[in-house]
Amino acid sequence: MTAVLPAAPGSHALPDAETVYRPDRPLDLPGILGLLGRGPFDPTTQWDLGGMWRTWRTPLGAATLRIHRPASDGSIPAAAWGPGAAWAIEALPGLLGHGDDWSGLDVSSHPLLRGSLHRNPGLRLSRTGLLLEALLPAIVEQRVTSLEAYRSWARLLRWYGEPAPGPGPTELRVVPTIEQWRGIPSWDWHRAGVDPRRARAAQAVLAVAPSLERAVAQAGSLDAASIALRTIPGVGQWTTAETLQRSHAHPDLVSVGDYHLAHYVGEALIGRRVDDDGMLELLEPWAGHRQRVVRLILASGFRFERRGPRLAVQDHRWH
Repeated sequence: MTAVLPAAPGSHALPDAETVYRPDRPLDLPGILGLLGRGPFDPTTQWDLGGMWRTWRTPLGAATLRIHRPASDGSIPAAAWGPGAAWAIEALPGLLGHGDDWSGLDVSSHPLLRGSLHRNPGLRLSRTGLLLEALLPAIVEQRVTSLEAYRSWARLLRWYGEPAPGPGPTELRVVPTIEQWRGIPSWDWHRAGVDPRRARAAQAVLAVAPSLERAVAQAGSLDAASIALRTIPGVGQWTTAETLQRSHAHPDLVSVGDYHLAHYVGEALIGRRVDDDGMLELLEPWAGHRQRVVRLILASGFRFERRGPRLAVQDHRWH
């Protein structure tokens, strides 16, 4: 049940909306929500012993969402602050994997996958419903090391993000509005470490953002949504997958083109490295569930040995 509460005058401690979510089975919060934060520096996301803080730029405005760790009965309290608080609370079930149906996934033929599913029964795919908040950081992460991308994203949000509403950690930020994103000058993209190619891709998305969001929302299927995204210059197969995995809990899109993923999947499933084509061939028996299989591999505890050369961390800023 969701309750929308009036804030006390001059107080930010009282939630603007709150709920207690009662899933039909225990959920693995870190496993479900861990993919949403963009690295250890992301000012939209913070974990602590009590749970997770997450900020959103909802259709109704900024929101801070506090998701508590499950109680002993499996229920999950949550509270939200800001103009978008009610929207954030309404979106909570999807965020925690409601509607993500794993019942058709049969991994009984593979010991690693079978064991991972047995050990991680609370794993689900999270659905944020916010396309732009998944797409822009995916563009920032294109063809660079994770560390470099995480630092760039954090810089942009520290400089241009809005302080989060509510009583959360002071460093929390809400991503800029579309207008604010559009107003970031080219030299600040550069100063944040985002090279001109990625900056142009972000600007191409921002130029058509409202119509792109409508096209994806009106798409008759997730495959049609993927096609709509890939009409934007600079948004390819990898970026589309990284976006729709988060915004729409796409159960089948795999991040083809990732520097390490194909090697990881190959070593986990058959004990040797493969390329992207080999990865897709290995995952074909689970077509329709391939992203779920990837998540099971990542949750399995399998240790991937990175034997290849590491990508050098580049600095695209002016000195």
